[in-house]
Amino acid sequence: MEIEVIFKIAAIGIIVTIVCQVLKKSERDDVATIVSLAGLIIVLTIVLDMVAELFTSIRSIFDIF
Repeated sequence: MEIEVIFKIAAIGIIVTIVCQVLKKSERDDVATIVSLAGLIIVLTIVLDMVAELFTSIRSIFDIF
């Protein structure tokens, strides 16, 4: 696994956390919720792409399909 992916996910988490804290302090809880959901969706797309690559590698290794 590439270490850059872990750093990307950590950076997204830190940025989303900071933005959410700033929005909550300014009493914009609805926008903070949307920002946290957007961060979650971004991270899930990165992880799903990695899982798809894993399954492709497994298929090629075991010569399935």
